[in-house]
Amino acid sequence: MNLPRRIARWRGIWKSLVVYRFNAGHRRSLRRFYRRFVVPGETVFDIGAHVGDRTAAFRGAGAGRGVAVEPQPHLASLLRWQFAGRGGAVRVVAKAVGRTPGEVSLRVNTQNPTVASASSGFVDAASAGAAGWEGQIWDETVVVDLTTLDELVAEFGRPAFVKIDVEGFEDEVLAGLSPDNAPDALSFEFVTMHRAPAFRALEEAARLGYTRFDVSLGESQAMVFGDHQTLEEVSAYLRDLPDAANSGDVYCWLPEPRRHG
Repeated sequence: MNLPRRIARWRGIWKSLVVYRFNAGHRRSLRRFYRRFVVPGETVFDIGAHVGDRTAAFRGAGAGRGVAVEPQPHLASLLRWQFAGRGGAVRVVAKAVGRTPGEVSLRVNTQNPTVASASSGFVDAASAGAAGWEGQIWDETVVVDLTTLDELVAEFGRPAFVKIDVEGFEDEVLAGLSPDNAPDALSFEFVTMHRAPAFRALEEAARLGYTRFDVSLGESQAMVFGDHQTLEEVSAYLRDLPDAANSGDVYCWLPEPRRHG
């Protein structure tokens, strides 16, 4: 890699750290928000861990173990350094997650590593002049190992909660999960400039047995409804949401919690 590209990469990583890891208010807000999902002592999966702000919040909220899954090699190395010496309380998996095991091409934005994506549809939509995405350039492609949620459950046990933030690949992640392995609750990101994966992810959530839903917009760490919505209600909300909302997360709950392990 040439020097300018290397400088751009580390500048992008530093920006992510400042925004997500070094912001004390952001850290406190995440811990408060995720306490409703974390079962004390149980495992939580962070799919698309980025710089580890959610993984750290899960641990701070009482999770017994965090599994941070991040396919970008530089970020995976950073996560290992951040969470070293925690007695195995955080495991880092340097892979992407999808429908089936194998390999996948990951499009990397070196100046903004938070939007790396294995979805060509996501990158194409953003690159076509979507409002709020101007100037974003995916300037590198790397081939990374691909695992599934079922494989992660086989290795680490069924988690209490799974957070999925993988820039338009969320439906593919959920397609690799069996109903018997579904956590009590999970979240997946959506973006308004490319909504199709979110609707497919909702279909996958229904297949897995999720019946109750809510939405959080951006980094608000607040629920839009504050009570559980049906699949049809949350689908209609996402369909009618203005493009200016940009992004958010859909939260999904099973009808009843299960034993973990």
